[in-house]
Amino acid sequence: MHSSHLLLEEPIRMASILEPSKAETLENLKACVKSTKKLCAVMLDTVGPEIQVINRSEITITLEADAKVTLTPNQEQDASSEVLPVNLDCLAKAVKKGDTIFMGQYLFTGSETTSVWLEVDEVKGKDVVCVVKNSATLTGPLFTLHASQVHIDLPTLSDKDKKVISTWGVANKIDFLSLSFTRHAEDVRQARELLSKLGDLSQTQIFAKIENVEGLTHFDEILQEADGIILSRGNLGIDLPPEKVFLFQKAALYKCNMAGKPAVVTRVVDSMTDNLRPTRAEATDVANAVLDGSDAILLGAETLRGLYPIETISTVGRICAEAEKVFNQDLYFKKTVKFVGEPMSHLESIASSAVRAAIKVKASVIICFTSSGRAARLIAKYRPTMPVLSVVIPRLKTNQLKWSFSGAFEVALESDCISKDIWPYPARQSLIVRGLFPMLADPRHPAESTNGTNESVLKVALDHGKAAGVIKSHDRVVICQKVGDASVVKIIELED
Repeated sequence: MHSSHLLLEEPIRMASILEPSKAETLENLKACVKSTKKLCAVMLDTVGPEIQVINRSEITITLEADAKVTLTPNQEQDASSEVLPVNLDCLAKAVKKGDTIFMGQYLFTGSETTSVWLEVDEVKGKDVVCVVKNSATLTGPLFTLHASQVHIDLPTLSDKDKKVISTWGVANKIDFLSLSFTRHAEDVRQARELLSKLGDLSQTQIFAKIENVEGLTHFDEILQEADGIILSRGNLGIDLPPEKVFLFQKAALYKCNMAGKPAVVTRVVDSMTDNLRPTRAEATDVANAVLDGSDAILLGAETLRGLYPIETISTVGRICAEAEKVFNQDLYFKKTVKFVGEPMSHLESIASSAVRAAIKVKASVIICFTSSGRAARLIAKYRPTMPVLSVVIPRLKTNQLKWSFSGAFEVALESDCISKDIWPYPARQSLIVRGLFPMLADPRHPAESTNGTNESVLKVALDHGKAAGVIKSHDRVVICQKVGDASVVKIIELED
């Protein structure tokens, strides 16, 4: 999601990779990043405890309303309109008569003819007999199955997920891990333990994907452990009654905002998968997600298999920009300060003071020097009306043989090769934070200064803002940085 100052960034800030087997997807992204010289973060989406219907013969399966179909764990059987083999032995133990099961090639929307909902009629041993509630045609080798409000005894990180993370994820230095079907805080802790053992991924941030009532029930503890939250409204819309989804969205976004953790909303313009324009309801939904406090919009089928991916991104970006123009920042700022309370922590105090000062002097931009990105994210938490330019400067360490980056980067470099392979974790991870615009600085300039060595970096940041059109002569700029052991907020007025 971009700020109302559109010149700083293009709408695309992050790519979510759902199918690592399609290596050309990431290679295309890398080529684009290189040619445009723009930062872009990469998120790996895990499969999680997903139940699948196996259709090895890939025949088209037609299900008629009011007919009966049997779900069986016997994967040796061929899929048909009467029998559907699933990859879960304990499904019969998890469901009971009257439970609702959704199934389809894609996530169920209520309008797609590639999705069907079933009602459990009876359980026969390991088989589950269901009544088909709507007619549908299913094609392809795999269909996703979701049992509404039913606990499925499967690990959140499957063995396949772990293998993909430890191989493909490590090789491609992923910035974010989207932890599908997060149900407990322990799920996040286990994922973080896995990442900590993979060296290169120790700085990868974990976004808990809330997809069912179980995750919703433990939302507060999950939020405390995770780096961010993804509200997967597709599956939530199945697990929750439709009239309850908006309540959860507003409550969850508020909690994320107050915690200063990014919140991502999914499933906003489904109709643009096949249509050039969104419905009026979808356009309003996107705007409300922005006004509710979301940091980003995650597109799915619209860009994965849709006919109008570019138009979708452009349309959603324009709606977000319009919504941000009417966002009540003054009310939000007061609400956030009141929630944080007193006494504030040192960093909270500096961040809120920087925003308050910028508002009072009508600054055109806030510039924050940072190594980890934490200070800049705290400033962005208060949703200033002006862009926050995060100047990411890594700390350098040396063992006299090699230089290495600490905090910001995890790449060991020869002393004369500092610029060859920079891995800008905090910079790229800042892209998902609303209103935050990261830029990379020369790692030889320290983020903590005692003698004004940041002046040259400040000039680069100011030149960047001028080139982007957000800083002009005689504008006031608020700067937040560390000088020795002290955190300093200062205001400068630019000359001609």
